[in-house]
Amino acid sequence: MSLPRFSKLIPRCFGRRWDLKENVRNIPHTIGRRGGMILSGCCRERFSVVRCFAAGCSLCTTSRGSSRKKELSEKKLTRYFVDHRRVRLVAGSGGKGACSFLSEPRKEWGGPDGGNGGDGGNVVIKVNQQVKSLSAIAPVYRGHNGQAGGSKNCFGRNASTTYIHVPVGTMVKENGNTMADLSREGQEYVAVYGGAGGKGNRFFLSNENRAPVTTTPGEKGQERLLQLELLTMAHAGLVGFPNAGKSSLLRAISNAKPAVAAYPFTTLKPHVGIVQYQDYEQVAERCRFLLFVLDLSAADPGAQLQDLRFELDQYEPGLSRRPQAIVANKIDLPEARDSLAELRRHEKQRIIPVSALRGDNLEELLLHLRELYDGYLEAEENSGTKPMRW
Repeated sequence: MSLPRFSKLIPRCFGRRWDLKENVRNIPHTIGRRGGMILSGCCRERFSVVRCFAAGCSLCTTSRGSSRKKELSEKKLTRYFVDHRRVRLVAGSGGKGACSFLSEPRKEWGGPDGGNGGDGGNVVIKVNQQVKSLSAIAPVYRGHNGQAGGSKNCFGRNASTTYIHVPVGTMVKENGNTMADLSREGQEYVAVYGGAGGKGNRFFLSNENRAPVTTTPGEKGQERLLQLELLTMAHAGLVGFPNAGKSSLLRAISNAKPAVAAYPFTTLKPHVGIVQYQDYEQVAERCRFLLFVLDLSAADPGAQLQDLRFELDQYEPGLSRRPQAIVANKIDLPEARDSLAELRRHEKQRIIPVSALRGDNLEELLLHLRELYDGYLEAEENSGTKPMRW
């Protein structure tokens, strides 16, 4: 009996693949009756050919479509940018002391040799410039416990420190009181301290007590409930009434993608965008200048400006007197021209009319932003402080 050549039996359609497998299954029974090790080896080789063909058949595979990244909704964006967190911190406990006595040949009464336990680990909040949000902060952090003491006067190992990386400008508060202002790269704040290690019986050796059996357990670590608030994210802050076009303006001049719709309170969470200039300058620190975004379709834009300045001064006295720019949005509307002329008659400060929807006059706004930023850098250099880089 001669075996068929499997290279000629490879089918090109899915319907004939099962017939080929059936023929291959029947071949070992025929070979068993004739006998022959060489033929059985040939069958194993042909089986591998069938398997390779079945895995590589174009009719058995499904084509993968190109996945396109979709824009995140306003609700899902809350998981990516968070500016406040409540976190519970528990430091590590100290290791317990050991109770043991030295016993060696020709030294049966060697005395106590129990070592002390290691100290528990601290929990430290550290500023990391690469972190931009508090979204990665867990609700609970627990420090590592110290290692217990051992015999032969072996002390336990101290636990390692647990670090919590936060962005630049994070405020640490407890019960409404500010505990730390982390505004510099690499700045650390020891939130909770680990407990001290326990004492072994070697520590209690004295002339009165030559064989102490007393040991102490390790102390428990500190536990605190802290609030983390992020205040440092941008140089310029957009201030305006609902539906004035703040999110539309942010989408037009930066890489941020906040939700935009034709009703107020569309944007529920704060958004941060980076404006790219030709020298690739990117900086982030506390908001040094403000952008008042006014709606020219409203009845009285000048009253909006006065109300915004009043609210800022109520929040923090002198906040409205920071370097600022007035952005008159929705210049593309028919009634905007008259409102702009009325606003310029009552306001002596520079007013930049723009249309965030159509992108009109955005170049003038970006140039003015750069002028404000350069003035901020000059003021920081004169005062001897170094601005934080993004």
